[in-house]
Amino acid sequence: MNSKLITPRMVLIFVAILTAAFMRLIPHWPNFTPVAAIALFSGTYISRKSLALLIPLSALLLSDLVLGFHSTMVAVYAAFGITVLVGFWLHNRVKFGNIAMASVFSSVTFFLITNFGSWVSGMMPYPMDFSGLMMAYAAGIPFFNNGLLGDLFYNTILFGGFFLVGIRYPSLVKA
Repeated sequence: MNSKLITPRMVLIFVAILTAAFMRLIPHWPNFTPVAAIALFSGTYISRKSLALLIPLSALLLSDLVLGFHSTMVAVYAAFGITVLVGFWLHNRVKFGNIAMASVFSSVTFFLITNFGSWVSGMMPYPMDFSGLMMAYAAGIPFFNNGLLGDLFYNTILFGGFFLVGIRYPSLVKA
């Protein structure tokens, strides 16, 4: 194992991510989960890009082993992969407004990709035309609301917590 990987900073990041991942397994509102926040946080703070992508997708896979697999997994994993890429962009731009913008962008992207994936899979009783796709998106709006609120909440916890730890223990958050 690379000794640069096991640093106090990386331990702090991994503990934050594992704690957030556990939150997916406890009862919650539909789509009010920390997975997008984990993906954004990983992409932002884990410098090894492959690891930044592997961590949230592994957390998702492990929780799917407990919760069960579904027909839209490819869409879900792709959407969270894109969120990690947004985190790469955020890496040197960590400011409140950028985090909020990245969070909303990730929520919208997840909504568009996963509802499209649900519609394409045929698991929803909508026609396979433009009107059916629009019905699928309309039916997903309550889930989008929960997802957006969850993303904003968990991003506040992860990024805000990391910021506050950095005030008290600056050496822990320095890259």
